[in-house]
Amino acid sequence: MSKNILITGVSQGLGLSVARAVLAAGWNIYGVSRRLSPEFAELQRGLPGRVHFHAFDLGRVDAVKEELFGKFLSFDVPLHGFVNNAALAYDDLVSNLDAARLRAMYDVNVFAPMMITKHVIRHMLLKQVAGSLVHISSISAHTGYKGLAMYASTKGALEAFSKNTAREWGERGIRSNCVVAGFMETAMSATLTAEQREKIFRRNALKAATRPESVAATVVYLLGDGAASVTGQNLFVDAGTI
Repeated sequence: MSKNILITGVSQGLGLSVARAVLAAGWNIYGVSRRLSPEFAELQRGLPGRVHFHAFDLGRVDAVKEELFGKFLSFDVPLHGFVNNAALAYDDLVSNLDAARLRAMYDVNVFAPMMITKHVIRHMLLKQVAGSLVHISSISAHTGYKGLAMYASTKGALEAFSKNTAREWGERGIRSNCVVAGFMETAMSATLTAEQREKIFRRNALKAATRPESVAATVVYLLGDGAASVTGQNLFVDAGTI
């Protein structure tokens, strides 16, 4: 059966890898990002009936319902999965914490995904879909890194939200899990120096960056029927950091 999967942060990095893996599984994509990247536009041109896109800034939390579930996704389209991938990084020492930047990060990383989850669940209930929710978390929520306390706190919040969502909606066949990703060579980590990256990689078993393709494959597994009995879990794809 073909599935319809909503993916946020789809235009680059891990989101683009997830999109490609979802397409390889034979499913359809409803992608959301602030802008349409050339790479995602190429996917659209190649598979116009299966790849859909809506430009939206998740920082506009109050507009989630109108933009995503009014203009983009109608109730005519059954939703089988939601991949919460979009994230905003605010890295700094706790002693330098800025409340405005912290709120902006929480809007994108926590509050918008919660609102989207609300409407995705309603969508699934209306269509009687036993769907799958997958949140992309970070290894920083489980092992400390200098400068990442604020960012890690958003991922910890998502993990708690996911576990309780799984308990709340499991009897309706709706599953919720987190993929805890290690440090990847993406735009989000591009600000790190070579020395910082090397220090991080020395802490894991493989002594290497986590591959986005490996994270994406785990996401597809959780979206698929083979994971029908997997819910309320954190799956670590972190090159052996933990």
